[in-house]
Amino acid sequence: MLSGQLVRRLFSMAGRVCLSRGSAGSGTGGPVEAAIRMKLEQALNPEVLELRNESGGHAVPPGSETHFRVAVVSSRFEGLSPLQRHRLVHAALSEELAGPVHALAIQARTPAQWRENPQLDASPPCLGGSKKTRGTP
Repeated sequence: MLSGQLVRRLFSMAGRVCLSRGSAGSGTGGPVEAAIRMKLEQALNPEVLELRNESGGHAVPPGSETHFRVAVVSSRFEGLSPLQRHRLVHAALSEELAGPVHALAIQARTPAQWRENPQLDASPPCLGGSKKTRGTP
């Protein structure tokens, strides 16, 4: 059962957080996706948070949570370089990046930048396997 405080927090977030999933998703996020959402929300108080689990497009078992793409729009990014913004995201997700998350594509924008281009970039298709299996040096 959800506490009243948690329910109020979820409703307050709903007005400013866009939750999206890639076509590979099952319709419900797993525990890693939930942890990513929660930690980014707490650390960056984003106006927009779009998270896509792209694991299904890679050479991983079904249901994996290893490859993600995230768009984070936060006023905390004002005046910061792209590298500094990425470092904030990495700091918030250090536990996940040290463990289950293999790849994280980040779009970290200010609210003004998001208004100019409010789209989550698309990832290129996975080539699958390793360089050795593809015959690449």
